[in-house]
Amino acid sequence: MSKKLSFKENLFIGSMLFGLFFGAGNLIFPVHMGQEAGADIFWANLGFLVTGIGLPFLGVIAIGVSKTSGVYELAQRINKTYALIFTVLLYLVIGPFFALPRLATTSFEIGLAPFIPAENQTLFLAIFSFLFFLAAWWLSKRPTKILDYVGKFLNPAFLVLLGILLLLAFINPLGSVADAPVQPHYQNQAFFTGFTQGYNTLDALAALAFGIIIVTTIRGMGVTKPSDIARDTIKSGAISIVLMGIIYTLLSYAGTMSLGTFPMSANGGIALAQIADHYLGTYGSILLAFIVILACLKTGIGLITAFAETFTELFPKRSYLFFVTGTSLLACLVANVGLTNIIQISLPVLMFIYPLAMTLILLVLFGPLFKQRTSVYRMTTYFTLLASIVDGLNACPDSIKQTSVVKGILTFADSYLPFFSLGMGWITPALIGFIIGLLWSFFKNEKKPDLIVS
Repeated sequence: MSKKLSFKENLFIGSMLFGLFFGAGNLIFPVHMGQEAGADIFWANLGFLVTGIGLPFLGVIAIGVSKTSGVYELAQRINKTYALIFTVLLYLVIGPFFALPRLATTSFEIGLAPFIPAENQTLFLAIFSFLFFLAAWWLSKRPTKILDYVGKFLNPAFLVLLGILLLLAFINPLGSVADAPVQPHYQNQAFFTGFTQGYNTLDALAALAFGIIIVTTIRGMGVTKPSDIARDTIKSGAISIVLMGIIYTLLSYAGTMSLGTFPMSANGGIALAQIADHYLGTYGSILLAFIVILACLKTGIGLITAFAETFTELFPKRSYLFFVTGTSLLACLVANVGLTNIIQISLPVLMFIYPLAMTLILLVLFGPLFKQRTSVYRMTTYFTLLASIVDGLNACPDSIKQTSVVKGILTFADSYLPFFSLGMGWITPALIGFIIGLLWSFFKNEKKPDLIVS
């Protein structure tokens, strides 16, 4: 018989999910956005929340209502080849190539670098990243304990420490929001700039990736009925998303207020360090170090676990421990590239893969309206794919953008593709693909496909 989870159990799962989501980018990007948006922070934060918490929540709902165990099963609604490629790429982005290494470098640059001489930081980053991923590897070896590690211990400790810092920032603000200067790219399109800034958190991608952890955890607590799993997934997701929205907003406004005392910083990590030092001096720096390391470690555990569980299903000839170890080692190596380089390299990839993830989430949620017809999934995805390639090229370094072929493509897109200048050139092609897929399915008299339910 399927068990009914109590509110307390849903609260623990929601805390776990929040802890998995809230890592490096979730701390530094809202603060930096707050500094750049200045007096326009309300609209910028609203746009940021759409992609920062709205899309992740839709992703969690999509996992729940689809009654699947993760992104691979969802993406099979397009076709199996696409599902494999998309799943591998998504997990590499949120795993060893970008998100995981960023956790270690952010922890180091915010938490420890201020105490280490510049000439020794390369060596100490190597040592720290090794120890960081050694701890994450050790805690990821037992995926059944992730609810205890993250939901009951690491996340509550993180919230208490961060709450202290934010409380001080609002009791004695560093400056006025209304008087904060607005950077040029926020002056006329604060909402849309905040919207694309939310990509940097990687949470819409993580929502699909963490689906397997949520479902496994709920099943492990005795819930077996698919509809009950879906309901508890959505309940837990709502708890985590509300927490994230509150903290994002507080962090972004703290960043804006900091301009009353400090100049614009190169990134949100520097701004956070300045805020902590202002209120608590050396103790503030120590407090911030604990906040950041806890935030990043708990997310690292979740990402490694999700990566290993998914790849074990995709490639069953290799063990769970093999993928946990391989992911941890590769992430440790990439971490030594440095935070700034990781962020710069990841942006084109994010602009490419985010639209594909967003359209998949929306297709799953609105699937009952078109009876989950395969043609709709395929045409929407294929048209989005073409536009995503162009959006990714537009986010590349100038050395790539100035080549004759790429420059020609971007010039054409800028002239004929709506919303391209806002970083959302995929919207119109996705709608066109959806309409074509819908018409095609009617003309073919396409029947509802047999979907995999686990």
